[in-house]
Amino acid sequence: MHSLLTTNRFVPAQMYQAVTAFIDKISALCDVLQLDLAPFQLDHIAMRINDRQLAEAARNAWLNEGMEISSAQINGRPIIVIELENPIMLGRWSTRYLELPYPAQGKSYPRQGWEHVEFVIPSGATNIDDFLQDIWQRFPALEQMWPTLEQQGITVKCSAPKGEGERLANPTIAFRQGDICLKLHPHSLAQVIASEHQI
Repeated sequence: MHSLLTTNRFVPAQMYQAVTAFIDKISALCDVLQLDLAPFQLDHIAMRINDRQLAEAARNAWLNEGMEISSAQINGRPIIVIELENPIMLGRWSTRYLELPYPAQGKSYPRQGWEHVEFVIPSGATNIDDFLQDIWQRFPALEQMWPTLEQQGITVKCSAPKGEGERLANPTIAFRQGDICLKLHPHSLAQVIASEHQI
């Protein structure tokens, strides 16, 4: 099982080494979008895995680095959240939360490894339209370039993903360029997970 992780570069030590190049790409995307996210919380970092056996192996390996705090079914597959004992340093940011989505059936990505980070942009919005208006108000340059993003090779997806039992609306805006993705939402993973236990 360890050889499977090593070959695919999913051993935690290998993935820690890959963080710098990944966050440099994220920072470059922020620059293109004219998003100054320095004051905001980097909520979590997520990996992308195409093979279920590899996902199981990665899950077990990363449990040596922390504790599983959530396993939610979202869009028909498990998404695991691990709270790390030591935060991952990501340039000017850091996070203790690692998201490990199992592969979606019938879907394969050209590249495995670190795939996205999510930032918390505080907002009272409960739907994607209101959240988008809040984002545009906070980052007016982004609103101006919005119609031209696709021409710059940036795809945008607005959604409201929700796990079974979650009560907290968390509209999400995702910006994808190449093999990386940057997501913005109003609530942290910890808040969303806590909402699962509210009666």
